[in-house]
Amino acid sequence: MLGNGVVGILGESVNKWERRAPLTPSHCAKLLNNGRDKTGVDRIIVQPSTKRIHHDALYEDVGCEISNDLSQCGLVLGIKQPKLDIVLPDRAYAFFSHTHKAQKENMPLLEKILAERVSLYDYELIVGDHGKRLLAFGKYAGRAGLIDFLHGLGQRYLSLGYSTPFLSLGTSYMYSSLAAAKAAVIAVGEEIASQGLPSGICPIVFVFTGSGNVSQGAQEIFKLLPHTFVSPSKLPELFVNTKDQTQRNRRSKSVFQVYGCVVTSEDMVEPTDSTKSFNKADYYAHPEHYRPIFHEKIAPYTSVIVNCMYWEQRFPRLLSTSQLQHLITKGCPLVGISDITCDVGGSIEFVNQTTSIDSPFFRYDPLKGSYHNDMDGNGIICLAVEILPTEFAKEATQHFGDILSQFIGILASTVDIKKLPSHLKRACIVHQGSLTPLYEYIPRMRKSDSEEALANSAKNQHKYNIQVSLSGHLFDKFLINEALDIIEAAGGSFHLVKCKVGQNTEAMSYSELEVTADNRAVLDQIIDSLTTLANPTGKDGVISKESNKISLILGKIEESDTKMDSVAKRKTTVLILGAGRVCQPAAELLTSFGSISSRQWMSCLQTDSEELNEVHVIVGSLYLKDAEEIIEGITNATAVELDAMNHKNLCEYVSQVDIVISLLPPTFHVNVANACIELKKHLVTASYVSDALSELNEQAKAAGITILGEMGLDPGIDHMMAMKMIDEAHARNGIIKSFTSHCGGLPSPAAANNPLAYKFSWNPAGAIRAGQNPAIYRSGGEIVNVEGSSLYDSAMKLRLPDLPAFALECLPNRNSLVYGDLYKIGKEASTIFRGTLRYEGFGKIMGTLARIGLFNSEALPLFENGKIPTFKTFLSELLKIKPELLEGAISAEKKIAEQLITVGHCKERETAEKTAKTIIFLGLHEETKIPSSCKSAFDVTCLRMEERLAYSGTEQDMVLLYHEIEVEFPDTKQTENHRATLLEFGTIKNGKSITAMAVTVGVAAAIGALLLLENKIKARGVLRPLEPEVYEPGLDILQAYGIKLMEKRN
Repeated sequence: MLGNGVVGILGESVNKWERRAPLTPSHCAKLLNNGRDKTGVDRIIVQPSTKRIHHDALYEDVGCEISNDLSQCGLVLGIKQPKLDIVLPDRAYAFFSHTHKAQKENMPLLEKILAERVSLYDYELIVGDHGKRLLAFGKYAGRAGLIDFLHGLGQRYLSLGYSTPFLSLGTSYMYSSLAAAKAAVIAVGEEIASQGLPSGICPIVFVFTGSGNVSQGAQEIFKLLPHTFVSPSKLPELFVNTKDQTQRNRRSKSVFQVYGCVVTSEDMVEPTDSTKSFNKADYYAHPEHYRPIFHEKIAPYTSVIVNCMYWEQRFPRLLSTSQLQHLITKGCPLVGISDITCDVGGSIEFVNQTTSIDSPFFRYDPLKGSYHNDMDGNGIICLAVEILPTEFAKEATQHFGDILSQFIGILASTVDIKKLPSHLKRACIVHQGSLTPLYEYIPRMRKSDSEEALANSAKNQHKYNIQVSLSGHLFDKFLINEALDIIEAAGGSFHLVKCKVGQNTEAMSYSELEVTADNRAVLDQIIDSLTTLANPTGKDGVISKESNKISLILGKIEESDTKMDSVAKRKTTVLILGAGRVCQPAAELLTSFGSISSRQWMSCLQTDSEELNEVHVIVGSLYLKDAEEIIEGITNATAVELDAMNHKNLCEYVSQVDIVISLLPPTFHVNVANACIELKKHLVTASYVSDALSELNEQAKAAGITILGEMGLDPGIDHMMAMKMIDEAHARNGIIKSFTSHCGGLPSPAAANNPLAYKFSWNPAGAIRAGQNPAIYRSGGEIVNVEGSSLYDSAMKLRLPDLPAFALECLPNRNSLVYGDLYKIGKEASTIFRGTLRYEGFGKIMGTLARIGLFNSEALPLFENGKIPTFKTFLSELLKIKPELLEGAISAEKKIAEQLITVGHCKERETAEKTAKTIIFLGLHEETKIPSSCKSAFDVTCLRMEERLAYSGTEQDMVLLYHEIEVEFPDTKQTENHRATLLEFGTIKNGKSITAMAVTVGVAAAIGALLLLENKIKARGVLRPLEPEVYEPGLDILQAYGIKLMEKRN
């Protein structure tokens, strides 16, 4: 069938917007009309499609056949990957396959192609003599991306109160051609030139990242507007001059042009060593030696970021979430981002989703951390459409076909690929069911990452190993083959640790390998050869940085002790008990230890990596399935079934590890601690240190172990932040006059969408009971006692100066006075207060619910003798109201509010109404039977709150921790106010919600384990993270890991 001269064109079915085709009717006409002798094409069969940019009839008019049956075709063409079930055997296929990158998600397609003895050509690999891809759509992505954004920019400015010419512009697909779209942009430009733009939004500065095809396409559209390009260094001056000009010339409050600025990596980062200047080759090889400056030097003057650059995780981000939050609070003019790269969670951290052509924008509010599908409200608009080129399907198809048609004849008529020109031969991944030599690395890379390979590696330990990081055009220029050949030819072996591939023409790829050898000389030879590959020399023997093939980062060579065999290569092992939400972030941090990607935060430990190769995590749970779900996708992790109350079972696993982290409920900790003391293993918990655990202090010291408690968020990070502030003040001879601390796990503002403005990520029973605990604190020298029954009513309104958008309140949190002793400020501070944060109004509603009796745990007669009442009956009994008055949500809400005031549960009408709304929201008025498991009002309330106040799949939580201290300096008689803030939002990862609470607690506990593993904590016994040996590296690692801590003084 190969080489029969019959060509098939697939009907694209992956995306409804995909209207491109590999060839236009005119291309087909030329191939058919010139005859097979000249073109190599005898027939063209086109699958019917009602959405293709060129209608079937146009293909039929030039001699193509229209049929779903492509079985007679020797060569089949497409744009995107076809469905597996339509891949026919013994044919040649050409499309964008992405299989040459050995990515797992594309391997089923490759396996299908191999099994069906197919020949596969990938457009992405057709490269000209100049080394650049011949077939690409980058400029069309840039063109469509900017036009679409200008359309949205007009709408956004209108929502901000400004009418602009951009409002008349449509999105790219709305125009019949690229020329028509350009004409519309030109018309907008003419209006700007004649009518101007409102001075209140000027200067409008578009910043373009990168200089490749994507950026060139975007700039091509931008240049249709009246514009001036300025260099990055001139942005501050432009900003000042434009403002001054509009203020001086009050008769003309308009600006008649827009401004552009193209930035490269030199404008985005600077060396951490201030004595050094930027060097591009050094930056690509050692990005860890550079710090981001885009948010300081460019972003403060930017209206629109047009992101066209490739980025990988080892580089600093262009703009992080926390950087944006800071910029917005400082009045940054940023209106929006056109992320044409569409790199989710990439160089622009808060772009966490892709958008579609028909709904191209989302709005992100950085101060609330919330996402919205509208143009109104606070924040910035973001465009992140994946298939922009198809918006100009006609021109994109013409451009693509102009080049592809030159190759069709020889591809359609050739059986022996040896007869193909080199650029097509190199683009053939599979020929007649076998990988071609250039792509034999694919199974090598897959095999290196297989379970069998890992098992064999464990059995046959090599004496020497090194971590190697490679980046560059590894796959499209086949440099990965050269690197792997070097390793294997020298007698070494490799294991693929990580791989990230470039997604466009300019993009580089990144692979992290563990290279091993039995002989130091062999490993040295491999290192020398890889270094030569990375730094080729010219004829004069001088390294040519312009011709560098790859960037190379080498770790330290690690040597195994052959006398110790398997023990020498034993991974340090941590046992995590408990498989709740907190476990996964802890396991992920620990298992990443020792990898190149962890170097930034590992450096905070100031450790020699030879002391610890990597960490293996065992997750133990009473239910094996729970543990297995936690470790899914985490390398170096094992799930086991473990009963922590079974001493023998517990000791069996504790004896095998180096350290234990208990994320179990506090009642389990003493049992776990006894096992750790018995087996001389360190222990970390995130819970409060109980009296029973404190009593084990001397036993722990005698065993030579540390039991590090209260190493979570609150308690944990709060301790570390507080002690850092207090110790720094004391070091300056300051006296702490006041210490206040507030912490809360809350729904993000977007998720606080119920009357209570609160949600539970686990059973609410614990939180409700905590609201009935008494509290004591000191205020202005006076001791304040709060009874448990009055706790909710003691809530105090709170506004944070650094986060003014949050309407909060705080409730006293248990015994604040003990922190006077723990923090050693009891004798100097006249105010010591620790509070729990909630959104304003929470305390009044919960206090009213408590007075109704909804939190009473006594058995109710209503449930006796097997009675199963409805929720309505239950509520009417508690409120002393007739059931018939609870008919209909709106009517019931009014009656409930009136009754709450009548019986004295509420004095304020507003509180009564909000409480009534909460009761209705919980469904306590519904004519539905209560489950028989409920025996008390407390049971019923917990049930309904767990059902109705749970987070949905994509909703995010929020953690807010805020310390404030007043420091008096007797020497100068001055007083300073010191503030420290942690604000973290939950994220969505692989479609799953990762809560901020889980991350902050889990990561903190894992950091405690790492500090003990590295022997950074010298003290033994039962400890809290109050000393510098814990909190200094602990806070540094938190920040380096991405949890931002803000400190201010005034």
